[in-house]
Amino acid sequence: MKLIHTADLHIGKSVCEHSMLDEQRHILAEILKAVETEKPEALLVAGDVYDKSVPSADAVAVLDDFLVKLSKTGTKVFVLSGNHDSAERLAFGSRLMNDRGVYMSQVYSGSFAPVTLKDGSGEVDVWLLPFVRPAAVRAYLKSDEERDEVVDYTSAMRMAIAQMNFTPGRRNVLLAHQFVTGAERSDSEENVGGLDNVDASVFEGFDYVALGHIHKPQNVALDAAGMPRVRYSGTPLKYSLSEKDHKKSLTVIELGVKADTGLSEIAVREIPLTPMHDVREIRGTFAELVSPDFQRKQLADGLKLDDYIYVKLTDENDVPDAALKLRGIYPNLMMLDYDNERTRNQKITVGEGKVEQKTPMELFSEFFTDMTKREMNEEEYEFVRDMIDGIWEAK
Repeated sequence: MKLIHTADLHIGKSVCEHSMLDEQRHILAEILKAVETEKPEALLVAGDVYDKSVPSADAVAVLDDFLVKLSKTGTKVFVLSGNHDSAERLAFGSRLMNDRGVYMSQVYSGSFAPVTLKDGSGEVDVWLLPFVRPAAVRAYLKSDEERDEVVDYTSAMRMAIAQMNFTPGRRNVLLAHQFVTGAERSDSEENVGGLDNVDASVFEGFDYVALGHIHKPQNVALDAAGMPRVRYSGTPLKYSLSEKDHKKSLTVIELGVKADTGLSEIAVREIPLTPMHDVREIRGTFAELVSPDFQRKQLADGLKLDDYIYVKLTDENDVPDAALKLRGIYPNLMMLDYDNERTRNQKITVGEGKVEQKTPMELFSEFFTDMTKREMNEEEYEFVRDMIDGIWEAK
């Protein structure tokens, strides 16, 4: 059975106050072409369909148009809610859309019913597990003993998956939207240090797990034979400068028959996606960036002057109206910053190591020490830890 996996559409997103709707319409048309060419049994959209929980009317219209066109191809569509979505709004009308082969994830309730697909090798159950926090999982558990077992995101996911009743002999595909430990993050993702990590072991038993949340396409768990079973498709578009080197794509999965391992044979490949405008950074002095020779070199290298450009000026003194002048050459200038001796001296570094690898408590502790020139005492530490735990549970 052939499936196509994508995620993190973020329809309605603006980057540096620049609306991405036209870019999103273009890339959704590219996805539609891939579906028409590949003719998969289903398209899996693993969360963050919208960029906001209350999307704009234009964003809703873009998704509506996309789903209508997909339904006409005969390909089934599975749409999961992510942390940027409102699960309640995304689920609206889902029972009506089921008849058109469009399956929207429901609000988490502690119970699951798969959609069963069939091919020449048998049946495949597709499960949708929307973005969920530990507090939401505990709310639907019946006993104190079960609730006490949910202490973090890994135990919450393990408990949620335990509510799924697998049918022996069937292949199982899961859509989920979480941060799996070991995945490489980007600046455009919601980042809470290590608090929201989920261990990949919770997904054992699934033939394929289509993940959303992380913007770079990557495998995060391989089976004993080295085949990818848990994978992020990544976003179809670049949403920050940190993604400029990403190769955006769709993931194509082909599930075969069940093997002796209890899992199906699997093949995974990528279909490259080409945006209207790429994301890149240019740096140099103002005089260098506006020179005809510099522009000619970019064009000779196959680059476009109307790409989404992030500029680093190396002039020691600020250039008056630099952004306005540069937009005359680079119309999609997203951000202008300086990298010189003055700005380097002004930078404040909090702690060592990557921020995304630290917990909120570690980050606050480093900030407290940097501001007060002393470490927190035990009472202060306990107070802040309780506050962080309470705030994150309430999100």
